[in-house]
Amino acid sequence: MSTPPPPAVVHPAAGIMAQFVLESLSNAKVDLQVALQTLQMVKQADMLWPESAFGRLCEALMQLPKLNTPFVTALSFQALETVFSRAAESLDEDQFRDILISIIDLKPNTNDPLASEAWLKIVQKGYSAFAVISSESCFQSLPDLIDLVFPDIELGKLSTREVAAQCIWAMIRDCIPEDKLESAGSARIIKTLTSGLSYRFRESWTLIFLLVAAMFQRLGKCAHPSMDALMTEISHMRMEPEFELKSEADAVLGAAVRAIGPEAFLSVLPLNLNADQHKDQVGRAWLLPLMKSHIRNAPLGYFVQTMVPLADSLAARSQQFVSQSRDIEAKVFDALNQQVWALFGGFCNVPSDVSESFTAEFAERLATEMFESTTVRPAICNGVQTLLKAVHALAREPSASGPLTQEQALAAEKHLAQFAPQYLSQLFNIFAQSPGSGRGYVMDTINAFLAVITPAEINATFVKVCNMLNGALKTHTPPSAAELTNSYLEANPPPAAYTMMDLATSMAAYLDAERAQMLLHAAFVLAKQSDDASLQKKGYKAICRLAEQPADSPARQLIGSAMTTQLIPMLIESAETVGPSSRRDRLALIALLSHNLTDEQLHFIPAMLSEAILGTKDVNERARGSAFDALLAMGQRMAQGGVIDMAAATGVTEAGDNMSMQQQQQASIEEFFKMTAAGLAAQTPHMISATIAAISRVLFEFQDKVSTEFTLEIMQTVLMFVAHKNREISKASLGFVKVITVVLPKEVLLQHLEEIVESILRWSHEYKNQMGLKCRHILDRLVRRLGLDAVAEATPKGHEKLITNMRKRQQRAKRGKEGSAGANDDSDDDDEERHVGAMAKATAAAGGKKSFGNAYEDVLYGSESEFDDSDDENDNANGKPNAKGGAKGKAKAKQGSKSESGHAAGARGAWIKEDADGPLDFLDRSAFTHFATADPTTVKTHRTPAAPKMKNGKLLFEDPEEEARKAKATAIAAASSTTANAEGEEAGEDYYLQSLTSKDGYYRAANQKIKFHKRKPGDEDDDVEMASEDEAAAPQKTPAPKRTKSNEGFAYGREFRAKKAQGDVKRGNLDPFAYVPLNPKSMKKGSLIIKGNSKKGKRTRNMK
Repeated sequence: MSTPPPPAVVHPAAGIMAQFVLESLSNAKVDLQVALQTLQMVKQADMLWPESAFGRLCEALMQLPKLNTPFVTALSFQALETVFSRAAESLDEDQFRDILISIIDLKPNTNDPLASEAWLKIVQKGYSAFAVISSESCFQSLPDLIDLVFPDIELGKLSTREVAAQCIWAMIRDCIPEDKLESAGSARIIKTLTSGLSYRFRESWTLIFLLVAAMFQRLGKCAHPSMDALMTEISHMRMEPEFELKSEADAVLGAAVRAIGPEAFLSVLPLNLNADQHKDQVGRAWLLPLMKSHIRNAPLGYFVQTMVPLADSLAARSQQFVSQSRDIEAKVFDALNQQVWALFGGFCNVPSDVSESFTAEFAERLATEMFESTTVRPAICNGVQTLLKAVHALAREPSASGPLTQEQALAAEKHLAQFAPQYLSQLFNIFAQSPGSGRGYVMDTINAFLAVITPAEINATFVKVCNMLNGALKTHTPPSAAELTNSYLEANPPPAAYTMMDLATSMAAYLDAERAQMLLHAAFVLAKQSDDASLQKKGYKAICRLAEQPADSPARQLIGSAMTTQLIPMLIESAETVGPSSRRDRLALIALLSHNLTDEQLHFIPAMLSEAILGTKDVNERARGSAFDALLAMGQRMAQGGVIDMAAATGVTEAGDNMSMQQQQQASIEEFFKMTAAGLAAQTPHMISATIAAISRVLFEFQDKVSTEFTLEIMQTVLMFVAHKNREISKASLGFVKVITVVLPKEVLLQHLEEIVESILRWSHEYKNQMGLKCRHILDRLVRRLGLDAVAEATPKGHEKLITNMRKRQQRAKRGKEGSAGANDDSDDDDEERHVGAMAKATAAAGGKKSFGNAYEDVLYGSESEFDDSDDENDNANGKPNAKGGAKGKAKAKQGSKSESGHAAGARGAWIKEDADGPLDFLDRSAFTHFATADPTTVKTHRTPAAPKMKNGKLLFEDPEEEARKAKATAIAAASSTTANAEGEEAGEDYYLQSLTSKDGYYRAANQKIKFHKRKPGDEDDDVEMASEDEAAAPQKTPAPKRTKSNEGFAYGREFRAKKAQGDVKRGNLDPFAYVPLNPKSMKKGSLIIKGNSKKGKRTRNMK
């Protein structure tokens, strides 16, 4: 029904279907089940209804919500949404208006999310369609409709708030015509959006910010000055230190910058960075990085007249602070200066006044600043590069749309080209003086200027560079090991020969035949030498640059003429002297040359094939990619046919003289496979594994160009290497088996399945280098293609457990898929339905998972298995965590439940952060920063250790274990007291507690005899009577130990001795200051008596 037979627009059976729908809906009160099924059919039918029945169908659908059946109401709204998707083709303006008015009158309660969301979607699609029919009539009722929908953002549930925001967003986008951007209706919409910044909408501020940004985008330049107050309010909210939605506020202000431009934006929100600002002015330095990425199509003159003087004043302030040795302030103002210059790139993004504002004075200022200031040099280079590329692109597009027409872009390009010689000389000097790792942007700027100047100027500049290159090569010596370290390269520029060769290579695309010959000759010289690997690499890179030019360019024609006589012999002769750093560029050159080989040059393929095969095992990832590209280029050229002169190839490779030099071979893809498979007879495992990898890649690429019999021959040959003892070879062979499972047809794969499975299972119990895991992944691929029963039948005995495990994992994966499919049955397929959520998550979506971009790598390294990794994983299909991961599963389930109920919890209440100055002023503009959605009492605090106490000038450190014991005893006593009070009894003695804690308590031994707690000498009595207040206030004196003859040699500090070697301080006592008592009576003049554990008991030493 959705696709009527042409040329009919409406399906011939649409009238019959409409009549059936009307009859079924008219009897909804009698037979509700039939009405529900009919509504489901209308909801799914994306068709154009007849004009005669469209109005009656809408009226019948709008009568159903009056039945007060929630499910019928929701389905009727969803059916209306489908009908309205093509309503503009069936109704005129009056009919459409009447239906919309009727629908608006049926607005459901906000607390009914199902009906409310369906009604909002109908209104959204209805008004978007009505705007196409009559934009004037649609806009007249738009402010009232937004006022009607806007409370749903405040009062509705989370899903309802999002759908309401999506509805308003779509109406702002589609229903405001160009001639009404500055009308009173637009002002009413702005006023409604401004009310959304009040605290009542706190839970929906994210959605409000999205709507404000959409309004800025729709109004454009007309948003100033009508939205100035709204923009100021958002900036005040953004500047509050505890505001939580700063990134969302930055997005709104960025939309304002794009809409009204930086000049109008800064007139409303000035930066206030100068020193002469008043005290009541607020500095907004945080706007500089925000504006950097949002300035588009702004006049360059504003930057020249306003921002450059501001940058100069900031730089002067920085220098002033440097002279005053105020380093912090100097760095702050220097950073502000850099941020101002960073705005230059945004102003260069297609400005409309290039010819007027980019004057000679400003160009000289840029060149001077670029040469003298290394901090702002990247910003200036990037800005100039952006300007040149934008103007050059617009000048080459006849139908260019933007601030510049093609004629204006051509004039602007010609205007900028007159400054190119001055800038190129300046950039060449900067490039020569900059370290190699930090001058890439300088080379990009040079290339941008080379694209706008004339070829004659480029050739003249190239001659100068070549002369400087010849002089640098005469005095060049290879750098030492110390000069190749990262620290040296980051601080010093490369040698002059490197710099001149890079500059010469950058001009390769614009040279004539004579200058291209000069560059090719220099590249040959550098590629042949082996003393300096960096120069060799630059030689190959220059030849690549010449070879990749268009076919009609002088450089490409020169490469074609030099192929047979110079280039191919040079590549073959220099194969033994290639440095590791030059392999990638050399392999890239081989790939470029292989595409355009003639029949007389086909001997180049067998001569370079072994090098390309070995390149697939290079340590450099880019070199490996270039090697695979070279193999594919050779294969494509061989598939085109031709005759290979094997005599030339064998003669170059110095074959024996007895071989026939007149041998010729027909070029084909199968012959290329045979030439590649010759590497399997190599003596080294490295070459054999590289050959298997090369065969795998080529077979995957050219699987349609080789016969099945030939593929089986290759498979049987490679399968012999699966059981090889060398792991490097066997690992590459398993990768080939992966490719075979994809390449071979199912019927052929079934015939040789037993052979393949037997070869794989030889490594199934080997877990070193993940060999067993690779085998299981291959089996999973076979199960997906051929089925588990076929694989089980081909599996030899002794591996039944593996098949059982695979069957269980397959069933588990099937249950998980069925569960997820059932959960998604009720989802809506409309992509625009969640546009608001998609806008909020655009940044996260932009940073998604990268794809290899290569089908072969997806087969070899991509998703290995659709089943679970092991049999011990969580049974997510049944929702039961296993024993091994149960704690993690419960934690994830708990986290998921929290995330689902987070919005509801946030909507239940809020907490006020009280200030110490007094009660919170709700009329204050910053009052919203004192509200929190989370309970502040649940926030975990880090407890700081208590400070030591002072007593008689001594520091007393509390023992944590002793404090814990005291706290435990206090808690037990408090619990027993609370229990007694709760029962209404008098607080009496707890004999059981006393029997456990009292020193006079008792306990029963194992033989049921009562034993009393032993009392130690010096223990205090718990049962002493209460002392009087005077006695309690009086200090208690501890009786001094009696001095007897026996303790004359008493070891003072014995109580502090180590206990089980746990330290020299006894726990529970004060830390000793000395083990020697300082008795004043013993301190006689000129002598010191030390009492200790010596046999004499006394030692006297005269003090001199």
